[in-house]
Amino acid sequence: MLIQIWKSLEWPHVGQYLGEESGWRCKEQFADYVWVLDPIDGTESFITGKPLFGTLIALLHKGKPVVGIIDQPILRERWIGISGKRTTLNGEEVSTRNCETLLHAYLYTTSPHHFSEDAEVAFARVGFKAKAQLYGCDCYAYALLASGFVDLVMDFGLEPFDFLALIPVVEGAGGVITDWKGHHLQWEPASHSCPTAEGFTVLAAGDKELHRQAVDALQWT
Repeated sequence: MLIQIWKSLEWPHVGQYLGEESGWRCKEQFADYVWVLDPIDGTESFITGKPLFGTLIALLHKGKPVVGIIDQPILRERWIGISGKRTTLNGEEVSTRNCETLLHAYLYTTSPHHFSEDAEVAFARVGFKAKAQLYGCDCYAYALLASGFVDLVMDFGLEPFDFLALIPVVEGAGGVITDWKGHHLQWEPASHSCPTAEGFTVLAAGDKELHRQAVDALQWT
């Protein structure tokens, strides 16, 4: 799959990559093009037989994700996001849905029990206003958002391999994905950049107005 995508984009060969299990695999300390891989995102789902885990693949160019893939092998579903193009699910274009208020929003998170105490309180400020809170989908929740089934996804303490592939998928479907302050998610592709002590906060929304309301409700500082 990687080779097919790489050939279609007509970019130079890339041997550098960051993997959850393997770490930074590059002779140089920095690299313009880097693959970022998470073979199994959602380990708890995987080991308990719930088919909502996924394989995440991202390609970065100077730190920006230009390709993102969410692959669910059991359900045979593959979302592909490429910078400047519409996100696809198994070759068909998908898009997020309109939802301009938290009162009507379906909110997903992996589990608020994974959050720090402050983050759990901030999440509750958003969840209290949402129509429903749903748990346990890991990367699959972001895929559902890209396909217009849910409206908001929040996570805390993620590492680069957990979220970089999600960015082109969500944005290519018309959504917004940032940290909890509303800032762009950024990671420097270098050996000293990972892992982080506290991880990253991630907030994805299918609607820009909904995203603004969630950032305001979070009050994350």
